[in-house]
Amino acid sequence: MAHRRSRGLKLYLSVLYIMASSHAVPLNDLLDRASQRSDRLHSLSTSLTHDLDNHLPPIGRVIMPRPSMCHTSSLQTPNDKEQALRVPESDLLSLIRSLLQAWADPLVILSSAANTFSHPAHSAIRSKVQELQDQSKSLVDGLDILSNKMDPSSQNISLMPFRGGNDLGQDKISRLINFHFLLSCFRRDSHKIDSFLKVLRCRAARMRPDMC
Repeated sequence: MAHRRSRGLKLYLSVLYIMASSHAVPLNDLLDRASQRSDRLHSLSTSLTHDLDNHLPPIGRVIMPRPSMCHTSSLQTPNDKEQALRVPESDLLSLIRSLLQAWADPLVILSSAANTFSHPAHSAIRSKVQELQDQSKSLVDGLDILSNKMDPSSQNISLMPFRGGNDLGQDKISRLINFHFLLSCFRRDSHKIDSFLKVLRCRAARMRPDMC
């Protein structure tokens, strides 16, 4: 418990420091920091997915919901880098912030489920999910600051509430499958977030499109 409070305090102080110094930090540096965090998010979600893949029963792959059933699927996003390069920077930041906001509640659910998860890699999964929460919140705070430096339209957020409920299932297999599905949705979105931030960073640096 003391370790958790200490980690929360460090994160809080880190956010305060960023907020206090953000006016003096160049836009490119803010984008570099955000890109580093988004890269870590995607790396963690990929690692967690692999942890679960190793113990997912064959039936799980058969009945796993389709990606189109992810709660963020309704958000229209660029399909590739070429499309992302054509989206106005403020709109691209708005998409990133909308995706992150949509995962605030689901990440809490994943964290709660991980604490009681029956899995050979239980300890590692619990630790990684907690870091996902911490990194995501830190990225949200950083992008709030970043959006204040950009066009006002970057403040717009599309709401995509999670309606899956707090219970991932009554039996071990259902919980594992639903946990895996929710995590796979986050992995897909974390890849978008990371890719879009890298495009934003590239454009802010005025690099040629072919170098982005």
